Amino acid sequence: MFDVKDKVALITGVSGAFGAVAAKALAGAGCKLVLAAGNEKALAEVAAECTDLGADVAQLAIRPSDEAACGRLVQLAVEAFGSLDVLVVASGMNKVAKIDALTPDDFEGVMDANVTQSWLLARAASSQMKAQSRGGKIVLVSSARGLLGHPAGYTAYCASKAAVDGITKALGCELGEDNITVNAIAPTVFRSPLTAWMFEDDEKAKAFRDGFLARVPKGRLGEPEDLIGPLLFLSSRASDFYTGHILYADGGYTAG
Repeated sequence: MFDVKDKVALITGVSGAFGAVAAKALAGAGCKLVLAAGNEKALAEVAAECTDLGADVAQLAIRPSDEAACGRLVQLAVEAFGSLDVLVVASGMNKVAKIDALTPDDFEGVMDANVTQSWLLARAASSQMKAQSRGGKIVLVSSARGLLGHPAGYTAYCASKAAVDGITKALGCELGEDNITVNAIAPTVFRSPLTAWMFEDDEKAKAFRDGFLARVPKGRLGEPEDLIGPLLFLSSRASDFYTGHILYADGGYTAG
């Protein structure tokens, strides 16, 4: 039920921690991949790793910043492999600042990267999936911050991830009749270049962890590998009856 061999998967944001893990996980599981990122060097490195894992890979150094770019990525999947079965939107951004320091342009930038681009990609991918008449899988990336607030200047990020949750639920309802599932993975803090300081042994990091982990039943921060299981589930036949769901990969953080 978890077999995704020979499925065609489009993954954006592969220069980021989750995007890179998603690409390598689906490569190792036998998918054919279309990989995208704005960072051409990082994209080439991830693509090479996926090729080494035995995957057929097409790549395009592009951000899904507008309708044309999203259309190009879907078209690349069709040209390279003949179809599109799975979309994983791992691209996005954050801008941390209290509201009096966060500019309107900052706010719009986060909303565009996290919300509008997710919507545009889902729109382009679902159109192709409908045309194929065999369904498909759309996996967006949300966050525990779509459900919970944060005191350290996360108004744009929290709003954007709450909007991703709304898109997930609405499209899950809308596309169900086309046999296209739409779900989101919502991690809490997990290891990435942006959060590396949280895993250090200095006093600042220890103070953060002590406070944060008091609310995490599993008693640790997340690792990128913790997202592989949910990704394989949501990309495979195992999740055929699951749509419109936000799957919290958070060690129980949002349950407490």
